[in-house]
Amino acid sequence: MKSLNEQLNDIKVVPVIAIKDANKAVKLAKVLVENGLPCAEVTFRTEAAAEAIRHIREAFPDMLIGAGTVLTPQQVDNAIEAGADFIVSPGFNPTIVKYCQQRNVTIIPGVNNPSLVEQAMEMGLRTLKFFPAEPSGGVGMLKAMSAVYPIKFMPTGGVKPSNVKDYLALPTVLACGGTWMVPNDLIDNEKWDELATLVKQVADVVA
Repeated sequence: MKSLNEQLNDIKVVPVIAIKDANKAVKLAKVLVENGLPCAEVTFRTEAAAEAIRHIREAFPDMLIGAGTVLTPQQVDNAIEAGADFIVSPGFNPTIVKYCQQRNVTIIPGVNNPSLVEQAMEMGLRTLKFFPAEPSGGVGMLKAMSAVYPIKFMPTGGVKPSNVKDYLALPTVLACGGTWMVPNDLIDNEKWDELATLVKQVADVVA
């Protein structure tokens, strides 16, 4: 059984999804799996998140599923009960980190400066989300932090086709999170063929 880090490193790009209708989750997951990105970070930015995770887990038991934008202990509970493999938060909240550790679920919290990295390390974390990546200094900032901290990063926020390879070229980057291959309008309008094309393009680029 591969570790979470190994799975993320294999996939390289994690589609970050804000799905409004949980009934569309399985069709979306099918597009991701069949076109080379068998992973999703389903964000709790919508009311449908937990139900969407549950549907995906039932349909694709082996798919790697993260719960994103998790801000409260209740959302942690909902994510775990729905079948999420790991938790992602936009910032570093020690209360949520401790709660995830108590629930024995991996959390990848967001950081964007050295002080937050050190606080996360103090709590035993060695894999962190770099967010928002581009506004926080992008590849240059990551290079600087990677030079001094033994951390693996998952950059998210402003990552796109034109810079994803620059991030992935850094030895400390496990995978990048992105939304460009799963735009909300295509999901809302069930344009699965167009989504499949975008997903396959990403999978081919990072293969």
